[in-house]
Amino acid sequence: MEPAPLFEDVADAPEGGTAWWLTADDGVRLRAAIWRDSAREAPNGTIIIFPGRTEFIEKYGRAAGDLRARGFDCAAVDWRGQGLADRLLADAGAGHVEDFADYQRDVAVFLELLDAQEMPQPWYLVGHSMGGCIGLRALHEGMPVRAAAFTGPMWKIAMAAPLRPVARALSRVSRPLGFGHLYAPGTEGQNYVFTAPFEDNTLTTDRDMWDYMSRQMAEHPELAIGGPSLHWLSEALREKVAVTSLPQPDLPILVMVGSEERIVDRAAVEEIARSWPNARMEVLEGGQHEIMMETPAIRGLCFDTMAEFFKGHR
Repeated sequence: MEPAPLFEDVADAPEGGTAWWLTADDGVRLRAAIWRDSAREAPNGTIIIFPGRTEFIEKYGRAAGDLRARGFDCAAVDWRGQGLADRLLADAGAGHVEDFADYQRDVAVFLELLDAQEMPQPWYLVGHSMGGCIGLRALHEGMPVRAAAFTGPMWKIAMAAPLRPVARALSRVSRPLGFGHLYAPGTEGQNYVFTAPFEDNTLTTDRDMWDYMSRQMAEHPELAIGGPSLHWLSEALREKVAVTSLPQPDLPILVMVGSEERIVDRAAVEEIARSWPNARMEVLEGGQHEIMMETPAIRGLCFDTMAEFFKGHR
């Protein structure tokens, strides 16, 4: 675990953040960051952020500030294949993983760092989008947290009905036929914020947050990736069915989605959450996929709800 770069010039994060290089047990190099308030004598605990696909540590700089203001220390990770972690294909713009279970290797070494750094207990999980799928699996495998919150979790991907059978068929045969490295239908190597207009984007209704995300990748293009590979899609489709077929993990869970969610299947997420006996479901009116990066009002409600929920399960 050696010091790694943290691009504070674009993170808008609390002062005192530190970043580390980590090596998973299969040799893949990852990056993790910690925002710890050493001046606070009794923090409410540590919130462990599992980012979504295409995301990177700096994107959660403002979120870390919001959570620190509510009494929590924070940590985030660059998953394999994105951010400054090792890319897994010659085409560095493609989001790729060999096996979805490999993300649990990343979880393991990330938790080792937090333990070595003696991050304050109790620990809580916040999993966004793909991080919500990885996080749900991690909970089933015994991740030592007191409670978990998921925002726009990737438990079912929103996909136009005519495209679903095509995507499933292509992704299923892509690896045996040797084209699993190609981009999934409708995606490309450029990051979404470089190709989509703000006016009809599916991430946020807040122009300032859109510009924040765009500026990060414009100034540090090495952080950006584009669409997923066909093999990643195959792995994701398989994993989301497997992990959501399991019973709820034995701990309190908060699930939040925006009312304007268009990336994950909101109805399916609500159905799963409402079927769990110890889960709380919240729909944030007006929010899109990135509710932690929405308007100040939506963002404030999101973080207030998280903080209240976590403090209630100390």
